[in-house]
Amino acid sequence: MLEVKNIRANIDNYKKRLTKRGWGADKLQILDEIISLDDDRKQAQTSNDALLAKINEVSGQIGQLFKAGKREEAEDLKSIIAKTKEESAEFESRLKSAETQLTEALLKVPNIPHDSVPEGQTEEDNEVFKAWDSALPSLENALPHWELGEKYNILDFKLGAKITGAGFPVFRGKGSRLQRALINFFLDEATSAGYEEIVPPLLVNEDTARGTGQLPDKEGQMYYVEKDDLYLLPTAEVPVTNIVRGDILAEDQLPIKFTGYTPCFRREAGSYGSDVKGLNRVHQFDKVEIIQVQHPDKSYETLDEMVKHVEGLLQKLELPYRILRLCGGDLGFTSALTLDFEVYAGAQKKWLEVSSVSNFETFQSNRLKLRFKDQSGKKFLAHTLNGSALALARIIAAIFENNQTENGIRVPEVLQPYTGFEFIN
Repeated sequence: MLEVKNIRANIDNYKKRLTKRGWGADKLQILDEIISLDDDRKQAQTSNDALLAKINEVSGQIGQLFKAGKREEAEDLKSIIAKTKEESAEFESRLKSAETQLTEALLKVPNIPHDSVPEGQTEEDNEVFKAWDSALPSLENALPHWELGEKYNILDFKLGAKITGAGFPVFRGKGSRLQRALINFFLDEATSAGYEEIVPPLLVNEDTARGTGQLPDKEGQMYYVEKDDLYLLPTAEVPVTNIVRGDILAEDQLPIKFTGYTPCFRREAGSYGSDVKGLNRVHQFDKVEIIQVQHPDKSYETLDEMVKHVEGLLQKLELPYRILRLCGGDLGFTSALTLDFEVYAGAQKKWLEVSSVSNFETFQSNRLKLRFKDQSGKKFLAHTLNGSALALARIIAAIFENNQTENGIRVPEVLQPYTGFEFIN
């Protein structure tokens, strides 16, 4: 959530940068409405403060009059206090209404894109930040991963549909071992890089989902347990970032680095076409997330560090990859800058997204009331960042498709100590 003081100070710049998200004049006027609502809030607060001060002053006078034996004069002043309290109650109601309307308006505004975010409205406008400079896998008679899964009895979509429904795959045998190997490999790499491993709950409440920006923006994409008023995780980012919600950190505690593995649940409403086939788009998948809370002066340096971490994972997995800088129209609601990683799936001959690494600047921390205190005692909002390191479903799809041989599917060398086998056959 944006800060009102920053909207006031930078309104023309904010409007200009929000046009990168495809916002026209009709949407941009909400920034002027926010300032107007904040003016109403301040006016109501000032008027109410004056009335409360008057009540305190008159109450003191009444006490003095009673002490002086001037009971009749004291009773007359009580009527003034009663009337002032009525006026104060009216201004308190106005204040509450203005605060509610202001918060609702702020929740509708996405993060301001970083200056480096390219223009554009669709994924075709994303900028290739780093391209794969070697030959892509060229396989004759290559099978897509869903056929390989059936061939080796390691991935079963029909069984998943029987148990739950479409988009809930079942891994079996060596497929399950490979999935577990990837999770352990990703977690080991993250903890070696200084991230503290977290095992969070898989259900979160409304405050937690709002704190990281899933509500109200992505409400329709999350599974909701109505009876308990809880949401299934769309990503580990949600509960893990909320660990520090409401905290005031010491400056020397930064950066805070967390990693967590969780299953992720997404309704993926409206998804259709060839891009949803097999593991390309599913309702449940496993993912390891890395999260940092950082000083504002160092957050973009940290973003580079996190990008290199994800890049290192893909290099060790021997997977062709490229990095995209998302354009304004494809940028997530909460992000100021996002770099996406895609891996190449040789049988499908297409790029599959496997990671987003983002800097949210103060957008999440303002919702979370997450601050740090410098040596002088002054408080500032921290910056939050997160990245997928990595999402397993499409990683497995790429491993299956790129590593198929006459002997079976070759397991990347870095995973063999985890799986205990070299081939799936």
